Amino acid sequence: MTNLTVRNLSRHFGPFKALDEVSFDVRTGEFLTLLGPSGCGKSTTLSALAGLDRPTGGVIRIGDRTVFDAETNTFVDAQFRNLGLMFQSYALWPHMTVYKNLDFALELRKIRGRAARAKIEQALDMVDMLEFIQRYPGELSGGQQQRVALARTLVYEPEVLLLDEPLSNLDAKLREKARLWLGDLQRKTGVTMVYVTHDQAEALSLSDRIIVMNRGRIAQIGTPLEVYEQPADLFVADFVGASNILPGTLVRDGAATGLRLGNGPTLSMSAATDLPAGPVMVSVRPEALTPGTDAAVNTIPFTLHGRSYLGSRALLVLDVAGHAIRVETDAKMRCPEQGHLHIPADAIRVFPIEQAELLPAESRGEVIKTAA
Repeated sequence: MTNLTVRNLSRHFGPFKALDEVSFDVRTGEFLTLLGPSGCGKSTTLSALAGLDRPTGGVIRIGDRTVFDAETNTFVDAQFRNLGLMFQSYALWPHMTVYKNLDFALELRKIRGRAARAKIEQALDMVDMLEFIQRYPGELSGGQQQRVALARTLVYEPEVLLLDEPLSNLDAKLREKARLWLGDLQRKTGVTMVYVTHDQAEALSLSDRIIVMNRGRIAQIGTPLEVYEQPADLFVADFVGASNILPGTLVRDGAATGLRLGNGPTLSMSAATDLPAGPVMVSVRPEALTPGTDAAVNTIPFTLHGRSYLGSRALLVLDVAGHAIRVETDAKMRCPEQGHLHIPADAIRVFPIEQAELLPAESRGEVIKTAA
């Protein structure tokens, strides 16, 4: 069952297209994440869903109810959409107790007395904050305030919960704990969630599906595994997770397809492609590579340039056919100063050379420099 339907959603500011014909569905009970860099359109999409901003064109339906339709001039105000909304700023009333903060949300919906008390206690119990019911926000930690803010959005049982980077104000360790807790809460309540973030770890660990956005458009929709392992274009390959992005040459010999980096040997690749022989853009994940001394199958000579200790892992920087390639390995693994880098055939992804324009300016500059 579809809980939220978006069709051809557009938002223009003069000639600038913040959203350009965006379409997607959110299934009932699904955790859907809008992922992308600043300015990609993800928060603009969320504001349109919430009714805080009026789009230029398109349709938004919640269940069977149309809340926005540009053609019929339909626009349902935010307070009548029965959606929960949580921003990165928790916006708790500092002069109200935890109880009063939640009660205020119910008062606006004319839910009073014992019914209100029961809903408040149930919501706080779900987020493990019932014992703090008479505390004030200033007496709570950042993580506790975040839980109270989430309880306030859950207390009136919204049809869909919209979250705009709610963990961004937490420190790294608390943020990791909050991710686990939020995912568990979503499974426990079954509420439909649309989550906005630029943090790839949050998106990959929490989501049933991810929508990767770039320049006001959807670059890819898929499960975390699909988006990470099978990126739809070079932008997705570069943005989601770490990846080596570099120019190469596609080589075709009859039915066989290979790849050459610089003046190195031809490497075999598993992924099918209909691109013609010639210049291409290449993506290879750092964790898929293995440096060693043997010139085995699908290897290319390297020279070690640098090593960074990351605790249980180490990040190596290798010179491979004139390109700087990052390799992630076990911290205890010893890497020779020179050797051969194994690039598995199934780890290689190739894209049209024109897609270099999809990369951020700083990444595009590095690719151009290494190609020169």
